[in-house]
Amino acid sequence: MGLERRWRMCALVMVVLGLVAPSAASAAISQAAVVNPNPVNYTPNLEDDSVVKNSAVYAVAQSGDTMFVGGSFHKVTNSSRTVTYARSNFLAFSATTGAVSPMSPTFDGAIWALLANGSSLYVGGNFKNVNGAPHRGLVKINTSTGAVDPTFKPVIKWGNVTEIRMVSGRLLIGGTFQNRLAALDPVTGADTHYLSLGISGSIASNAGSTRVYRFAVNPAGTRLVALGNFTSVAGQPRRQAFMVQLGATASLSPWHPPGLDRQCSADDTPVYLRDVDFSPDGSYFVIVASGYLPKPGDLDTAICDSASRWETADETSTAHPTWINYTGGDTLHSVAATGVTVYVQGHQRWLDNRLGQNQAGPGATSRPGIGALDPTTGHTNSWNPTKTRSVGGKDFLATSTGLWVASDGNRFNNEFRASIAFCPLP
Repeated sequence: MGLERRWRMCALVMVVLGLVAPSAASAAISQAAVVNPNPVNYTPNLEDDSVVKNSAVYAVAQSGDTMFVGGSFHKVTNSSRTVTYARSNFLAFSATTGAVSPMSPTFDGAIWALLANGSSLYVGGNFKNVNGAPHRGLVKINTSTGAVDPTFKPVIKWGNVTEIRMVSGRLLIGGTFQNRLAALDPVTGADTHYLSLGISGSIASNAGSTRVYRFAVNPAGTRLVALGNFTSVAGQPRRQAFMVQLGATASLSPWHPPGLDRQCSADDTPVYLRDVDFSPDGSYFVIVASGYLPKPGDLDTAICDSASRWETADETSTAHPTWINYTGGDTLHSVAATGVTVYVQGHQRWLDNRLGQNQAGPGATSRPGIGALDPTTGHTNSWNPTKTRSVGGKDFLATSTGLWVASDGNRFNNEFRASIAFCPLP
């Protein structure tokens, strides 16, 4: 879910002052090579304890040399596990040395989204209090001190925030809050009402609340693809996913793939789309999913437990994926498209497992926990670091120097790297 989401501060200031036309979304990072499968040795580790028994990172962001990770955790150690730090769901450390920052704002719930923007960091999640004061779902903090910006006052009446992007001077957020998808003023937090789409409905009685779980915006800032639990958007039928055309106004795209109306075999997972990411050139996006196996007759149409490529230009109601790579029954939770490849992670055992049914079928490729796909063919390439499968990693961050992998596992490439790993470019 996510990629490098930085916003140039000077551009934001000019937009706010009305000196220039709003710029597009921050471009996704294009990498010329697949990253090294061997991670660096200096990253800190999350540790389980009596407070949080299954520590996990759900979001990662970078500002200069500082990395920020958010998730569900209480205890952190340095790379050698000789020094322990107490951290309440938030951690900052050096991107080049791994040194843990003394900055330690406290969040009383899990963090699901981070966006670095100059000297500010937007944080979204399930929390209700930050540093002991009431702040529900979304807050803006100083990247050096962790202090809350008191001038940023979003009105989140209930629910959470699970995705944040900056597009054309607007702070876009998604979650379970009252509007599910909104565009805020990045300075005040006020709703600009740019995104008023009337998102409603639920896939099934056991699907939970209506929500936008994840969304991605193309580098040009003209298209947004959202995933979640809903059945109607702007008065039109949309199940699990929709596309928005972004311009002077925001309008619902005709894009409505019939494959998303098909239910997967797991009745207890009616909402099965997990993450989406655009390619650096914006020509396509990739969706990863849960849901177990496609039902009989839906193979190559339903995108259950798979990664699938979609062409951005095809906004028809009959859109079909260019390719689908099935795991054969295991969930993929996050995706990062870097141009040269498409990284995916989850608790999968295999990729290229089109005919597998909870076992390796013909042509299946072993890729426990993480893998990379050819963006043209959709098949796996040779990159195979392996990692602890656990529930599965929820976020990636591609940068000009490599790939940050956020997860809930303890081992990466047969090394102890608990929930945080960085694979450098060769």
